[in-house]
Amino acid sequence: MSSTASGKSGTWRNWAGNVSARPVRDVTPASVEELAAAVRQAAEDGLRVKAVGSGHSFTAVAATDGVLIRPQLLTGIRKIDRAAGTVTVEAGTPLKRLNVALAREGLSLTNMGDIMEQTVSGATSTGTHGTGRDSASIAAQITALELVTADGSVINCSEKGTEEERAVFAAARIGLGALGVVTAITFSVEPLFLLTAREEPMTFDEVTSTFDELHAENEHFEFYWFPHTGNCNTKRNNRSAGPEKPVGRIRGLFEDEFLSNGLFQVANSVGRAVPATIPAIAKISSRALSARTYTDIPYKVFTSPRRVRFTEMEYSVPRAALVETLRELKAMIDRSPLRISFPVEVRTAPADDITLSTASGRDSAYIAIHMYKGTPHRAYFTAAERIFTAHEGRPHWGKLHTLEAEHFAEIYPRFGEFTALRDRLDPDRRFGNDYLRRVLGT
Repeated sequence: MSSTASGKSGTWRNWAGNVSARPVRDVTPASVEELAAAVRQAAEDGLRVKAVGSGHSFTAVAATDGVLIRPQLLTGIRKIDRAAGTVTVEAGTPLKRLNVALAREGLSLTNMGDIMEQTVSGATSTGTHGTGRDSASIAAQITALELVTADGSVINCSEKGTEEERAVFAAARIGLGALGVVTAITFSVEPLFLLTAREEPMTFDEVTSTFDELHAENEHFEFYWFPHTGNCNTKRNNRSAGPEKPVGRIRGLFEDEFLSNGLFQVANSVGRAVPATIPAIAKISSRALSARTYTDIPYKVFTSPRRVRFTEMEYSVPRAALVETLRELKAMIDRSPLRISFPVEVRTAPADDITLSTASGRDSAYIAIHMYKGTPHRAYFTAAERIFTAHEGRPHWGKLHTLEAEHFAEIYPRFGEFTALRDRLDPDRRFGNDYLRRVLGT
């Protein structure tokens, strides 16, 4: 299977393989008009509609038993406006293709996540983010949106529109597919720049005791902690005047492919077969990558290949609560019989103004936990989720969690704004599914 989701014999599956759906029909529209017609036809047939991206969500946010819209013909750049510093792109464009095309034009997004397999609409609709002191999620870089609503009409919205268009814009940037099918996105972009990445090992105690300084001193700081050890790998990305000094090809192949993917895959397979070996493997894994510094264009620094499949839970907590939350997570793992072969990933984001953004209205830190595909994850995720929710945690919309609408109404001050807008735009729940019923209510 490739890095996108597959659809064989009428069954759609996500990347991790933990979600599948059997739609009545697949539609691959070649234009916005065709997509709008497919939505109107679905309404006539009494069927629900969901658009899928590359299947990188671990939740069933895109699953449907009705009409599945595949966006692979809705790709490419529509317009570059250099004066405004924006680019408008079709919703099915993979981030990988957007990044390469922008670089060719001497442009870049300000910030991005750590993988680029997703489509732009799938990534933004679920709140995909990287790490940043001042720059936020991919959705926070959107300046305008086009979407097809439940009656087949096309809405263009931005913060400069009418009151209703502004309300749609505030919500639809991270819309979970609940408000309509996004067909085009306008991003704010800037002239291509260079980043210098500094990767180095640090101890857990060192990182957590100096986290505030590390966050304040670096434009983009993140780290990985290896459970069953006191070891972390840290990464600081900061803008650079150059010159370019990319990772050498041989070193890149060895560290990013052989160690981080090939050997890691083997280690996880051994750990899945013999869980008792995991702590020893973790100690070796956590020391496998040595310190390195390199300078390159943004997408080559922000993103890296992820070929080892896993399931994931990620929660955003108030940034001030990060260290305490993480120490509680470590203490829980240390005293439990759990054997965790995947590192815990920690990133940050500044507050934004998107209705259901995990960073909406508050400076945030993200803690992502993973389990190797095929390994039971429930005990670990349940225990971790208890810690995250005790610290006002908000789960990533595309990653595993057990929360329901009543809980979201408490942790999102503007939750009612979103559901009221959904009632106006999709009263018949044309874009509904079981996951949205759980997280947004009926």
